[in-house]
Amino acid sequence: MKKSTFKEQVVSYLMLILGSALFAVGDVMFVNPYHLAPGGVYGLANVFNALWGWKISLAGVCMDIPLLIIGTIILGPKFGVKTVISVILIPVFTYLLEITWGYDPVIYDYNRGFFEANPEVDFYINENGYLKGFVPDFFLNTVVAGLIYGVAIGVIFRAGATSGGSDIISMIIHKYTKISLGTLVLIVDSIISLTTLIAFEDIRLPIYSIILIFVESKIIDLVVDGMKSYKTMFIVTDEVEAVRDYILNDLQRGGTLLVGTGLYQGNERKMIYVTLDRTDMVKLKSNLHRIDPKAFVNIMESSEILGFGFKALPTE
Repeated sequence: MKKSTFKEQVVSYLMLILGSALFAVGDVMFVNPYHLAPGGVYGLANVFNALWGWKISLAGVCMDIPLLIIGTIILGPKFGVKTVISVILIPVFTYLLEITWGYDPVIYDYNRGFFEANPEVDFYINENGYLKGFVPDFFLNTVVAGLIYGVAIGVIFRAGATSGGSDIISMIIHKYTKISLGTLVLIVDSIISLTTLIAFEDIRLPIYSIILIFVESKIIDLVVDGMKSYKTMFIVTDEVEAVRDYILNDLQRGGTLLVGTGLYQGNERKMIYVTLDRTDMVKLKSNLHRIDPKAFVNIMESSEILGFGFKALPTE
């Protein structure tokens, strides 16, 4: 193994450890104390913990490992070593937090009057499962939990792994129904979130769980794809050489010249295909009016650009 490849592997495994640890922190310290279930195996594990006192780590691993085995049998060997390690690391870190931190919330206020009237009382669990005197701040906790979950899962993805869980269920259903995987993930996670309404009869819980999923998804995109936004432009112009010169010399970017045929008159037309960051896209768009006021431009959002001049192609 080359030195650079070995270094990349070490970094990816360190990222896997970090992501798994952050996931456990988000689940035990932020999600569980508020009885949230933002989809996934650990969303169900939180519900089981609140209802019957099962440890999150034990419930999570008891669902994750069978799903991984069933998924491998049905879908084939799609799950790499890193995913298996992630499935092991997450319950390990979760268990360590359960025995050291417990299930106390990080973000909360408390009823001062209750404690002033009962100075001998520390923290007790009331009939709804919340700490007596505990005044929840659902919105702030949901946002913070979404940030932590998003960073955690994004780092795990960057390491070349997945967190397993309910995604495997979606992949299995996708194989037999051909419903899009994104739709199935949303359906499965939403059903898991709705279990909080059935379990606790509190309409706020599934709503905040879904908000958490939304925040989490946006943070995952930022971690995986980065902050930079790219635009792909298709430019049909009669001033091909002038536009080409501006892209190559002023923006110092490359592109591709495509030749096509117009539908209306059947004339041969030349089209420039170029991908730019947002700043260069604005420069090119504003200068196109000067170069060719009659140019036709189609601009599309590019979620990920791989190759020379952009993000390197994955090594595995």
